[in-house]
Amino acid sequence: MHKDYKNHYSKTLPYLQERKTIGVNQSKDPEMKQNKQNEGNPSTMLAPLNSDERKEITKDQQGIFKQEELEKVKQGLSSKEAKSTEDKKNEIRLAAVSAALLDGDSNRVLYEKNGYNEVAMASTTKIMTCIIALEQGNLDDVVTASKNAAKMPDVQLNMITGEQFYLRDLLYSLMLESHNDTAVAIAEHIGGSVEGFAELMNAKAKELGCEHTNFVTPNGLDADGHYTTAVELGKIAAYAIKNEKFIAITNAANHQFKEIKTGKTYSVVNKNRFLYMMDGAIGVKTGFTNNAGYCFVGAVKRDNRTFISVVLGSGWPPHKTYKWKDTTSLMNCGLSNYTKKQQIDKKVAFPEIEVEKGKTRYIGINADIKLDILLRNDESLTMKLAVPESLRAPVMQGEQIGVLNVYINDDKLTAIPVYTTEGVEKTGFKYFLKKIVEGYFD
Repeated sequence: MHKDYKNHYSKTLPYLQERKTIGVNQSKDPEMKQNKQNEGNPSTMLAPLNSDERKEITKDQQGIFKQEELEKVKQGLSSKEAKSTEDKKNEIRLAAVSAALLDGDSNRVLYEKNGYNEVAMASTTKIMTCIIALEQGNLDDVVTASKNAAKMPDVQLNMITGEQFYLRDLLYSLMLESHNDTAVAIAEHIGGSVEGFAELMNAKAKELGCEHTNFVTPNGLDADGHYTTAVELGKIAAYAIKNEKFIAITNAANHQFKEIKTGKTYSVVNKNRFLYMMDGAIGVKTGFTNNAGYCFVGAVKRDNRTFISVVLGSGWPPHKTYKWKDTTSLMNCGLSNYTKKQQIDKKVAFPEIEVEKGKTRYIGINADIKLDILLRNDESLTMKLAVPESLRAPVMQGEQIGVLNVYINDDKLTAIPVYTTEGVEKTGFKYFLKKIVEGYFD
């Protein structure tokens, strides 16, 4: 970002005839259309209205009220009270200690229950194990079982020290039946040791923006310092399902393979019942340990929408089925309330930026606005520009000088880089001399 600017400011961009917000009106209510006609004389409606005031509802300084909010204002509710009522209506009853529902495309958190608490995640760990193996290994690699791998506790493939397998086959063992010995064999092959592989896992987690996740084991067995949050595990899963090989493995009904040296045959069957519980289910991983309880990360793709659900500590024995109920509750909430909205270059009018000591006084700016997000009917999209009031020459074409912050209601979703559309050279003695000469002969 440009270092020489001064008086940094944040402003809301003009949109649709100089509106004060870039808003996407989700309602087609006739009152909304009338409100847009009255934009020139907006009224403030942040406090409850009396009977006379209710006769005319136009537009507040921060955008247009949606249909449901209008009705609640008419009933004497403030905007905040209306939002509180809506939040209570959307509350989901879950057995899980920690849970989250994410938009699998944008990573936006649609719902969470203790979703930012650091907790154990059992074999859902293997989502990261698998993606690291796919990205840093070769599926035709030969993996040799070590003594350390062979001694892992159940659930096991029951590999014997010295046996050899192709990496591609072990990934089915890892994800379909969650074999702990397989996870260690893969980790030692890719990372040189369990500790070395954990470093790769943690580096990837940081790359994905997971600041409250730490991996110690590749299989998720209980260990000090091995934890994540429901929200961050959801982000990891959202990344993983974008890998076609990952999807092919985790969605396979079964897989047969042989040990390389002896030809011994193994068969693994997918234990993920969720694949058959909902239309569009595409994954991803179960888990259980004494500390973590029953865990599950699910994914559903339907009608160009992708939802990621995470439930951690969703019951302990004998309540093995709680995780399925929790998962379907989260998914049904997403499917019933969220619609895909596309926002691509919505006639955003960017201001010009003044350039100090430059051969050109003003330059243009732009941003690549391509948003594909899930919204509820009561949610609105706004964009606010954060750029310097002026730049100091020289300025390069395509230089990032600020961001376009995107909000859903009052919550920030993302920041889109803003770039200069042209370059400006710095003025100097030769430039001024040239201007004087040109002025003399004109």
